[in-house]
Amino acid sequence: MYPPFDLSGQGAVITGGNGGIGLGMARALLASGAKVAIWGSNAQKTERAREQLAGECGDATRISSFVCDVGDEAQVDSAFAASVAALGRVDACFANAGVSSKGTLLTDMSLEEFRRVQRINVDGVFLTFRAAARHMAQHGQGGSLVATASTAAVEGAARNSHYGASKGAVTALVRALAVELARHKIRVNSILPGWIVTDMTERSFNNPKFADAVLPRVPARRWGEIDDFGGIAVYLASRAAGYTTGEQFIIDGGYTKF
Repeated sequence: MYPPFDLSGQGAVITGGNGGIGLGMARALLASGAKVAIWGSNAQKTERAREQLAGECGDATRISSFVCDVGDEAQVDSAFAASVAALGRVDACFANAGVSSKGTLLTDMSLEEFRRVQRINVDGVFLTFRAAARHMAQHGQGGSLVATASTAAVEGAARNSHYGASKGAVTALVRALAVELARHKIRVNSILPGWIVTDMTERSFNNPKFADAVLPRVPARRWGEIDDFGGIAVYLASRAAGYTTGEQFIIDGGYTKF
């Protein structure tokens, strides 16, 4: 192993780590030696993910799970404190939890629906990063904050303006915090996934009309998979990324370039 990629002794928190991209990140971080705490809002799903990851890494002591609604300030602060207690210290925090939408025209969208998406996708990142930044600044060793945004942040997301707005806000937040938190040796970056097979996107990919329209525009000629995000998670958590901050990492099989 390239020594900077060795995460032994490091602690990582992953919100939305009980499935999808977050699960892929957790799997890779554990394989690289980190201790990991996954958060999820569904207790049963989160526990199943913890058991799965414990079996895969062969060391149940390195994986913890917590139930948390990331849009709730008190729950985030409580879950982060519990994660610190379980891990000893948090060196990397992945604000990955998010919600999507069924697709709604702006003219038909309610304020309630718009705010539902912002509550998790924007408020959740803010609250998670705030808790992590306070902890990292206090222990003085720095760390890595990573937000899962979306290519919807840089492309026009028709019928998903509220989702695109939330992800655009996240990338702007990341750039601001990269500058603000550098004095504490905290790096802040974002990941922008393209079309990835997860529980959240399964309905779209099973629609032949959607698949026939979108897949030919993906130069890689396949949908992304959750394990496609393991490498970037390990990199951003590691010493190898020590001079990398404020960046957007687009992982989409070339979709936004075609």
